[in-house]
Amino acid sequence: MLKLRAKSWLEKDGAFLVGEGRARLLSLVEETGSISEAAKRMGMSYRHAWGTIKGISESAGERIVQSKRGGTGGGRTTLTETGKEILSAYEEGNSSVQTFLEGGPRHPRVAVDGILVTRGKLVAIRRKYPPFKGKLALPGGFVEYGEKVEDAVLREFEEETSLKTSVQRMLGVYSAPDRDPRGQVISVVFILKRKGGKLMSGSDAESIELVDPERAGDMAFDHPEIIGDYVSLTD
Repeated sequence: MLKLRAKSWLEKDGAFLVGEGRARLLSLVEETGSISEAAKRMGMSYRHAWGTIKGISESAGERIVQSKRGGTGGGRTTLTETGKEILSAYEEGNSSVQTFLEGGPRHPRVAVDGILVTRGKLVAIRRKYPPFKGKLALPGGFVEYGEKVEDAVLREFEEETSLKTSVQRMLGVYSAPDRDPRGQVISVVFILKRKGGKLMSGSDAESIELVDPERAGDMAFDHPEIIGDYVSLTD
């Protein structure tokens, strides 16, 4: 059987930035918290791995890794926000290319969003990344493979707000094909109850804001509709 194959890579200002191998290295650094461990899993020397990361940083014009020393768990190296953006851009673009080449049907992605009202105020995030960068949104994100939607919303909510929550009930399923400019994304929305933690923004949120659910105003995606449904339910 004949199959069409292609390689994809990410460029910046016409210069090569990241391909499959480099993306794998960045992913392993983020996963393991260690350049040496990532290099080991890639079957390359630490020197080669560090040189590759340095080359990406130089092409990007910004640092793509950051290290934290000390602590009970020892040091840890992770991607900077720029590094995460680069990896995400490559992975999403490469996935689209491979889906097109395989000629298979396109399927909607599944996401979750969480509604938490504390002391009469709705917990919202201000988005750090496109789409709708800078706009308020409900905390949420994509469901990972093998993950229940109930577990996904608790994980995403904690990652973006640092709060531990429990699910009270499902509000609804929102599936308009054009609700997300990145493609068709079906969102399962849950009403949550606070269990613990200190409210502060995570890596994917520019800031946390508490807003009046009845005056939430312009928000990302179809979140005004979702909040309107919540307000109608609780009136």
